Amino acid sequence: MAYVTVINEHQHVQQVVSGHHHLTADEAVGAGGSDAGFAPRELLLASLGTCTAVALRRHAAQNDWMLGKITVGVRWSRDAEGREHIERRLSFARPLTAAQKERLLEIAEETPVTGVLRAGIRIQSSVVE
Repeated sequence: MAYVTVINEHQHVQQVVSGHHHLTADEAVGAGGSDAGFAPRELLLASLGTCTAVALRRHAAQNDWMLGKITVGVRWSRDAEGREHIERRLSFARPLTAAQKERLLEIAEETPVTGVLRAGIRIQSSVVE
C-alpha cells in the first residue's frame, strides 16, 4: 500500500509527503502557478518512468544483463483529434541484442503503474473532519 499526503497552503504550491520523503509540486506559470516544483502530470509521468526503470533494472539483474545507465523518457501529449496519450522511450548505455530489447519492452508493458494507467482505477473521495 502507498500513502501520500499533499499539503496546500498557498495558491498552487504544494508539499507532497510520504514517510520522511518530501517534494514540492506546483503548476507552471502559464497555468497560474509559480513553477516551484513538479506539475501534477509530471508527477504521474515520473511514477510511470521510475516504475519502469526499476522493473527493467530488476529484470536485467535477474538475467545478468549489463544495461549500464537506463534512461526512461516519458511524454504526455494530445493528438490532432484531442486524444491524450503517453509516449515512453527507453534507452540503455550498453548495447543490447534485438531479443533483449524486445523483452525489456515487454517488461515495461507489465509494470504496476502501466497496468493501473491502462486499466483505469476507481477513485473514492470523501470529506473528513
